[in-house]
Amino acid sequence: MKYIILWIFTCWATIGFCQNQNPTITKLNTVELDADEFLGYDSLDYLYSIKNNILSKKKDSEYYNYSNIALGKISRVDLQNPLKLVLFYEDFNTVITLDNQLNETQKINFSENPIPIVATAVGLASQNQIWVYNSMNQQIGLYDYLNQNFKILATPLTENIIFYSTDFNLFQWIDTAKNWYVCDIFGKIKKINSIPDFDCIALLNDTQYIYSKSGELYFIDVAKEGKTQLVISEKTFVKFHYKDQILSIFTPSGISNYKITIP
Repeated sequence: MKYIILWIFTCWATIGFCQNQNPTITKLNTVELDADEFLGYDSLDYLYSIKNNILSKKKDSEYYNYSNIALGKISRVDLQNPLKLVLFYEDFNTVITLDNQLNETQKINFSENPIPIVATAVGLASQNQIWVYNSMNQQIGLYDYLNQNFKILATPLTENIIFYSTDFNLFQWIDTAKNWYVCDIFGKIKKINSIPDFDCIALLNDTQYIYSKSGELYFIDVAKEGKTQLVISEKTFVKFHYKDQILSIFTPSGISNYKITIP
């Protein structure tokens, strides 16, 4: 009899241990937001959004905005460094950097570079550099914005990029074949895994990601080969953003923030 009890306890403990490996999600608050696009929060908890092609930054009573009609639509905003925001205007092959009050500090026109660059992906890197994917030769490189020179890092890619994400040390992307790759600042490229079809995706690091499909959210851990559905109260949403264990859901009425604890 004691062996049966021990077996039941062992099974229960094993099940409990496995369950604890899944992320837990808790709703924190909701924030009203009238915007065309929600960009996320920076490391100082300022909220960024775009309305009528005007970039806005706000927190409590503080509010800043920036617009540049001459450069057309804002294609991308990099929020990694609140003291140096990077705005990418793909139609004009141009990057604008802003300070923490959204004052323009530098304009970079890649069309004026001695090495021909047609940028289709841009992000802030380390050591006064900007990640650039040059679609003219399908190569990833680093642009030194102080010395105004461009360094090619890797051999040409074989597939087009459909999604990318950058931090100071890594350029990550998903190609048309739904393969996930990462390139470091030394030019080393590594394939991580294949990605399922998605509507929206956030690469948390080089082994974990969250994606949405048909209104449902999933957390994937490639290293542990695990998949968990993240249950939220919103039945429909426009986009989501993840940073520092906070999952922000963007709906037509505003932002719902959730705390995700990942084991």
